[in-house]
Amino acid sequence: MDQRIPAWVGNELTAVDKMEVHRLGLRHKAVSIFVLDGENVLIQRRAAGKYHSAGLWANTCCTHPRWEERPEECAVRRLREELGITGLYPAHADRLEYRADVGEGLVEHEVVDIYLAYAKPGMTIAPDPTEVSETRWIGLYDLTAEVRRHPERFSKWLAIYLSGPLERIFGNLLRG
Repeated sequence: MDQRIPAWVGNELTAVDKMEVHRLGLRHKAVSIFVLDGENVLIQRRAAGKYHSAGLWANTCCTHPRWEERPEECAVRRLREELGITGLYPAHADRLEYRADVGEGLVEHEVVDIYLAYAKPGMTIAPDPTEVSETRWIGLYDLTAEVRRHPERFSKWLAIYLSGPLERIFGNLLRG
């Protein structure tokens, strides 16, 4: 399978091997999705075999789009591939850029499109065990507090999303 993702080399968007992107800390495209049920958020624990941030809790789904794949198509695809979730059509909530050392000599320098999707009643969740070891629903405020208390249990990007950009991403939900 092609493991090239869209990354900027200089000022040019180029298809670059995913591991090379992270070793060099190249700025690259990413997609993150939050599936919500009221004020509850579906989070996942990354599988032990993931190439970085293994065993850490993260948002519902996060990934890199394929070369020439639209972010919204990527969001739908990865919900299906990682969690077996179908029939949701995530809405774009925000775009932000961050840079974080994720260990093992790897750096995430992402320009990430963030999407929100609302769970349907009786929605099936069937995680791919090579991607996800566990899922759970948690209230957004409880999640934010837990990330602050125990940041070592969570991915760097989730902590970033739940700090400064929280209002931008979840504004309508926070306003009730």
